[in-house]
Amino acid sequence: MIVVGGGPGGYTAALYAARAGLDTVVLEKLSAGGQMALTEQIDNYPGFEDGIDGFSLGEKMKRGTERFGVETKLTEVLSLDLSGTVKKAATSEGPLFARTIVLATGAGPRELGVESEQELIGKGVNYCAACDGMFYKNKTVVIAGGGNTAAADALILSRICKKVIVVHRRDTLRATKIYHEPLMKAENVEFRWDSEIIELLHDEKVIGIRLRNVKTGEKTTLACDGVFVSIGRKPSSELVKDQVKVDPAGYIIADESTRTNIPGVFAVGDVRTKALRQVVTAVADGATAVHYAEEYLAGGM
Repeated sequence: MIVVGGGPGGYTAALYAARAGLDTVVLEKLSAGGQMALTEQIDNYPGFEDGIDGFSLGEKMKRGTERFGVETKLTEVLSLDLSGTVKKAATSEGPLFARTIVLATGAGPRELGVESEQELIGKGVNYCAACDGMFYKNKTVVIAGGGNTAAADALILSRICKKVIVVHRRDTLRATKIYHEPLMKAENVEFRWDSEIIELLHDEKVIGIRLRNVKTGEKTTLACDGVFVSIGRKPSSELVKDQVKVDPAGYIIADESTRTNIPGVFAVGDVRTKALRQVVTAVADGATAVHYAEEYLAGGM
């Protein structure tokens, strides 16, 4: 089995595959943990009573697979050929072949694209309210966005933070109606319509934002303790989107079985269509993929 991507979904698939007797290799271009490795503190993954940082959790997952003979190759996958009973991965270190492939390439947050955004990640700039909201208990935060992600994040943060300011380029939310009423009723949520963030104000950490009204051009400054960028995510499906079926947003179409439209090819974690993208759901996908991979290899598909 070839596992493309060394995040929690990929390493769980590798662990289950190796323990099922499959020769397994994980291909990862950066480091163990994937997107998770960038998270400073994970408090919502069971088994770590004091929480754990994402990099350490990724390394633990990797070492757990090595006990059962899984090899991790730090290499870039240049192309995949998913047709036929033997699949091929062309990598920067040469070709690899396998009867089953698990796509665990993940998804990354869409960025604001303003200066200093990268340097301030973890210092006031955040991309996941469920992951990082608790760091802003009784503080003031800004949410950039107006879709379902932003609305859901605003509701989560309204229960934690003193004040939540939603900044949106339009004059109404794009989010589905179910979010509108509870958000409008929340006393600590306010809206800055027709506005975009053009600058992050900071010393060591974020201390505020500079806004521009997209209709009038007027610029204003807002003080805040943190900014949550909730303008959607972009799935890392470029490698395979011409072979496996993807939805309009680019996520690989795979249900709770993790099976794609190509026999022997499975999609796990953030890259697949799913309701909740968290470490714990990625891990569940990894285990499920191997269950159906075994079934496929046994001729059950």
